Amino acid sequence: MARGGVVTEVVDGDTVILDSGLVVRMIGTQAPKLPLGREGYPTWPLAPEAKTELENLALNKTVMLGYGGEEKDRYDRALAHVFVEEGDDAVWAQQHMVENGLARVYSFPDNRKCLDQLFAAEARARVERLGIWTDPYYSVRAADRPADLLDRVGDYELVEGRVLVAERSGSRVYLNFGRFYKEDFTAVIEAPALRLFAADGFDPLTLENAFVRIRGWVDDRDGPRIEITHPEQIEVLARQ
Repeated sequence: MARGGVVTEVVDGDTVILDSGLVVRMIGTQAPKLPLGREGYPTWPLAPEAKTELENLALNKTVMLGYGGEEKDRYDRALAHVFVEEGDDAVWAQQHMVENGLARVYSFPDNRKCLDQLFAAEARARVERLGIWTDPYYSVRAADRPADLLDRVGDYELVEGRVLVAERSGSRVYLNFGRFYKEDFTAVIEAPALRLFAADGFDPLTLENAFVRIRGWVDDRDGPRIEITHPEQIEVLARQ
C-alpha cells in the first residue's frame, strides 16, 4: 500500500485526480462512461450518478493506493486500487462502487488482483437490482441470441449461455455456443491467454456443456464473438 494523496477531482465513476496531479484509473472496475469532450460519444446510462457517488465517497479526502499488477497505462495514468481514509478505517472505492451497482468488474491480463471480492460484490448488486442492473443497457445478454449480440458490437458485455463445443484449433481454443460457428456466438482464447489458463490449472476444454458467463468486448468475425485474454473473463455458473 502506498500513500496517494488528496483527491482534488473526480473525472468519472472510475477515475480520480490527486493533489499531486496524478491521474488514477481505478483498476478492476468499469463505471458508466461520460463523453469527457469526445465528440459524438454518448453518455452511458447512470454515468452522472456514478460520478456523483464517487465524489461523495472520495472528493477532498486522503486516499491510499494499492498496486497488484501493471502500475501505469499508455495514458500515464496510475492503475491502482483506491482506499479512502475514513478515520481509523478505509473504504475500498472499487468495492463500494461495484456493490452499489455503479460499476461492474472489468479486468486485464496484467492486473488480476482482488477480483474475487469484486465479483462477489457485483453478484450481490445484480441480485438486488441496484444501479446499472435495473437498466437494460447493462443487461446480461443471452448467448443463444446472436442477432441481439450483433447489435452490441463494439460494446463491453456480459453474456451467459451453455458451451456446446469446446475445441482447440492450432494455437487457439474456441468455445462455441451454437451449432453454426459462422453465425452463433463464440468465445476465442488465443495462445497468450492459454498460458495464463495453464498457469492457473484451468483447462478451458473442460468447459464443454458448462453454463458460463463471459465478459468482454463484442466484435463480429464469423458471427458475434468475444476474445478471452485471461481466465477471469469466464465465470463458470454450472457444470453438467
